[in-house]
Amino acid sequence: MQPSRPLTHDLMKNFMTAFAIDLHEINICDLQEGIFYSKLVCSTENDTVEIDSRTSDAIALAVRFGCPIYTYENILESAGILMEDTTTTPPGKKKKAKQEVMVESDDPTGNEDLKTMTLEELNNLLNDVLEGEDYIRAIAIRDEINSRRKNK
Repeated sequence: MQPSRPLTHDLMKNFMTAFAIDLHEINICDLQEGIFYSKLVCSTENDTVEIDSRTSDAIALAVRFGCPIYTYENILESAGILMEDTTTTPPGKKKKAKQEVMVESDDPTGNEDLKTMTLEELNNLLNDVLEGEDYIRAIAIRDEINSRRKNK
């Protein structure tokens, strides 16, 4: 989908590109009371800086710039995210997670699960995932709701 005017994250990318600021990576660096904290690692010709960011904004920028997103295993464990470990790290060392992340959840995630839910259940689920800033999942739920409204 191509909006007629730039969205906020597109504006940010255009701004950074215009002023020769590169976005190298996103670091999800902390998890406190269920809130993820992230930093943008940016550089210019003369300097590299880390900029505090909402994780949802950081991920949106990472998608636009095509840059990697990193976090630490202890953050993933605290969030209840299980990973397949292919390397070993000495005890006490923090390791950035580079493998594909699998989230363990009891909530439906696939379209086939959404199709079995009532419209009220879908609306409640949509509110829950938006509150948790899971925008990818929210899109699938929104599409299912819109599909049902069209067919009425």
